[in-house]
Order: sequence, then C-alpha cells, then structure tokens
Amino acid sequence: MSDLPRKAVTRTARLAALPLGIAGRATLGLGKRIGGRSAEVVTAELQQATADQLFKVLGELKGGAMKFGQVLSVFEAALPEEVAGPYRAALTKLQDAAPPMPAAKVHSALAERLGEDWRSRFKSFDDKPAAAASIGQVHRAVWHDGREVAVKVQYPGAGEALLADLTQLSRVAWLLGPLIPGLDIKPLITELRERVSEELDYELEAKAQQRHAEEFAGDPDIQVPGVVAQADQVLVTEWMGGTPLAEVIAGGTQEERDRAGHLLARFLFAGPSRTGLLHADPHPGNFRLLKDDGPAEGWRLGVLDFGTVDRLPGGLPSPIGDSLRMALAGDAAGVLEMLREEGFVKPSIALDPDAVLDYLLPIIEPAAVETFHFTRSWMRSQAARIADPRSPAYNLGKQLNLPPAYLLIHRVTLSTIGVLCQLGANAPFRAEMLEWLPGFTTEGAAGRVLDGEPLVKAAVGKPATGRRPVRKS
Repeated sequence: MSDLPRKAVTRTARLAALPLGIAGRATLGLGKRIGGRSAEVVTAELQQATADQLFKVLGELKGGAMKFGQVLSVFEAALPEEVAGPYRAALTKLQDAAPPMPAAKVHSALAERLGEDWRSRFKSFDDKPAAAASIGQVHRAVWHDGREVAVKVQYPGAGEALLADLTQLSRVAWLLGPLIPGLDIKPLITELRERVSEELDYELEAKAQQRHAEEFAGDPDIQVPGVVAQADQVLVTEWMGGTPLAEVIAGGTQEERDRAGHLLARFLFAGPSRTGLLHADPHPGNFRLLKDDGPAEGWRLGVLDFGTVDRLPGGLPSPIGDSLRMALAGDAAGVLEMLREEGFVKPSIALDPDAVLDYLLPIIEPAAVETFHFTRSWMRSQAARIADPRSPAYNLGKQLNLPPAYLLIHRVTLSTIGVLCQLGANAPFRAEMLEWLPGFTTEGAAGRVLDGEPLVKAAVGKPATGRRPVRKS
C-alpha cells in the first residue's frame, strides 16, 4: 500500500461493505443452523469472522475508520462476555498497529517537510515503523545529538480520509451502536469529526505535549516525552520505552494492573488541574508502564499522543465535583438543580430527584469508596442497566442531555474507566478526585447514609499505593 486509499468512493464502498458482510454472514449462519449445526458454534464463527473483517477494513483504511476503531476498542469491556471475546482481539489490535506506509513514502515526506538533507538531522533512522496509528506512523531514530527519538510522520491525504470515513461511519452508526450497550455512537462520531483539524495540526500537538512535558518533568508518577522538533506534518519527540498498556491488559500481573490503574486515575484528574489541558485520546496504545527494579509504587506512567486535547484553563469544571459530592451525600434535590443549571436537564423536562439519584449512584460507585475494583463485569452491568428498555435507568437516561462543553470530558472519563476495567485494576479513584477535582472536597461523603442504608458498599481489593506528586505553581 503506497498511500492511504484516498478516493472517497473507494473508502465509502469498503466501509459500506461492513454491514453487508455482517448481514450476509447472518444469512449463512441461519442456513448452517437449519442444516443441523449448533447455534453456539455457528454464532462463535460468525462473531470471529465479523471481528476479522472489522479489523481488516478499519486497520487498512487508517484515517477516521481506524480512529473510530481505537475509540470503540476502549469500550469493549462493556460488551457481554460471549460477544466480547471475538471482538476484543480485533479491536485491541487497532490500539497499537496498522499496515505501515512504505519506506519510500516516508523518505519522501521527510524530504518535503524537513528538507532534502533530512538525514543529516539523524545519526540513524529505522525505516521499519515502531507504531502505526490512525493518521500517522512512528519511526525510531537517533537525533544528531545522540538522543533516541520518535519521528511521527502524517500519512499523505490523512485529513481527506479522516473526514470521508467519519461521514460514512455516521451513516452506519445504527448498525454499530448495538456493539456497545448504552453508548450512543452517532454523537461520538460527530465529536470526532469536530476534532479533525486539531488532530491533523502537529504544531498544536507539539505545544500540548511540551506543556505536559514541562509540567511533569521530574514527576515521580507521570512522564511525558519532550518535543525535539516539529515541521509541518512531522513531529520529533524523545523516545519512550516501557511496557505498552495493551500488554499489561493482556498478561500483566495484578501488581502491574493496580499500579497502572492508579496512575491512569491520577493522570485523568491531575492532568487538567496542572496543565489546563485534558488528554482526550485515552486508549491503551497511548500509555506505557515504566517499571524499574524497585517497588511498584516507584513505577511511572508514560503518556503519548497529544493530538487531541480539551482546553480547560481552570481544570475540570467544578460542577462535576460539586454534583458528585452532593450525590454521595444523598442531596437529590441539589444534584437535580445543578444538572439543570449546567444543561444536563432541559427546562421542559420534569424529573423526580430521587430517581435521578438512583440513576447516578451505581455509576459513581468508584468515587464513594477508598479503593474500587474496576472489572469488566461491573462495566457490563452498568451498560446493561442503562441500555435495557425495561429498566428505569433506561427511561431516565433518555431524558438527559449532554451539553457540548461536557462532551469530550464525558468521553474521556468513560474511556479511562473502560481501560481501568480492561486492566481489572484496584484503584483509589476517590483519593485522586479529592486531590485534584474542584468541588469534590467534603470528607466523609462515602460514609453517608440514605434512608438507613449505606449508599455504596465497599469494593473488594487492596488499595493501590503511590507517591503524591508535588504541585507546581
């Protein structure tokens, strides 16, 4: 493949083939069942074939198709286990890999953007990509001063492909929606479209990454590679090793899972507080667990890819912390009033405050206990509760609104929780919120009692440990 498939009609046809292929296999499966094969065996075969097609199409097209696949992959923890198995392997492949752009194309792009003498900037340059993502691929190299660096090169035609893919995917969102119960796919795709121009701009990405690198320089828990050089659609940053989070998810020890989960929770809340920016692409391919020979509390989290960020000069909005604190204290009327003020409940909608509280409490359980054990089964239970038309939560959820200002925050929080559930981590979510989330400061909320019963039962699992980072002015 010498380039991204750039003709809109070609890409549209390949994406349109996804639902057609699924429908065709379903028909074939019905025939096999009529022919006497067991439904379980046939269903498993169909799911595996669908997963294989999904990865093949999304991975080869790169662009918006692969970006959507990466975003979707963090929600696989919400799938019923009998469905999740075949899709999990296909979707998680999208977190770290894709068919590469040939070396000749990479050399041409570097010559165009860094100059014909681009090789003089490097002591060495590995033509084999170290990673391939939705709009660019990364090569390992040694900078002229001896530093190991990562060279990110944007695919030619990436912007055009990104927009075309997301437009087409929005047309088949109805088909993809049932894959993740409780997740509305169409607004997710719309939000991704709105971020296209920002993600394609490597200058903006360089500024966001350098802001984080400077803020977390010397931090005992979080590490961000510094920016070395940037020119047009090429970004050179310091190289970061470590264990990809996808590997920890696939086969890490519980100690590794807990430490990674603790640091993910810390970065989710500390990042916006300390930098005024929210890292908005939290799939496992963008994180590394940086271990040494010391105890787990000394291991750090490496963070990559700042192409998409939300700008939050004051950190996360204080109404988030205020509403969570009031919900845990049982203040149903106060929660509903704040949701109305922030636009989550439209003026024309009448809701029962206690019903709103009943809707929220199971979701916010991680904020109520000292250490929460994030599991796929917990996330599946939440997704099923919200997606079941027979559930009161389903009917109430349909009446809630997601204001544009909270859209990206909502997705990032859900995605991070999805990764924590993939890890199966025991993480002190509440402690990080108390430290970094504006408004969530009243001690003792988790122990409050509503109608004689504890709001949330204690989670099982040992607390993760770690050193508190030093605040910077």
